[in-house]
Amino acid sequence: MAEELRWVLIVISVFVIGGLLIHGLWSVRKKDTPETPTSERVEPQHSAPAHAPSTEAAEPVAFERDEPQLGELNFTADEPQIDTSVPEVPIEDDLQVVEQEPAATQSEEPAAVADFVIVHIQMPEGMTMQGSQLLPAVNTLGFKYSEEGFFNRHLDPAGQGPVLFRLVNMYNPGTFDIDNMEQFSTAGVSLFMTLPCDGDGLAAFNMLHSAAKKLADEFGAQILDAEREVMTVERVRQYVEQVRAFAA
Repeated sequence: MAEELRWVLIVISVFVIGGLLIHGLWSVRKKDTPETPTSERVEPQHSAPAHAPSTEAAEPVAFERDEPQLGELNFTADEPQIDTSVPEVPIEDDLQVVEQEPAATQSEEPAAVADFVIVHIQMPEGMTMQGSQLLPAVNTLGFKYSEEGFFNRHLDPAGQGPVLFRLVNMYNPGTFDIDNMEQFSTAGVSLFMTLPCDGDGLAAFNMLHSAAKKLADEFGAQILDAEREVMTVERVRQYVEQVRAFAA
């Protein structure tokens, strides 16, 4: 009886151990096998638009003014603007065009366009005009210092009456500091007059041209025209004709 019980326990132990081994192998195999998803969800991909706006702020564009710099004296006259717009003709409710009486014509003449005569006095390369020498020279020629920082030549040498022409610094900022002329220096100055000129335009131009020659002789400088080309006799004649055109 004891012998049979021992064999029964041995058989039961074998089945239990075998079941445990089989269960363990099945668990390991199941763990190593990846589960295949029953369904995959495809997320739509939104492609960036071809012309997506940039998020970076655009740098401001620096616009230069069209007006000439004073130091360069590249003056341009403002041309009068002509109104080319066509007046609208009112229409009545019955689509009949209303005839309008012609507007009275005005006999006023258009304002004259201003122009400039410009003469430069340019020092040789590497040399400058010293303010301590320039100030007495312009005073001798009858120029008077103005609040704007220019030297003006008035109709009256004492500094009274209209301004005939001006002397400015050829280089920026174009003005002179009267209180610091001892420390001032420049490579050139410019003389210019506005046309039409108050008084005798030809006489004013002769004074301007004479002042330019005296300053050039004083400093060993060269006289240039408005285009900064060497002044010639022909160019002086052109200036004279230009002044005469505004005096007519």
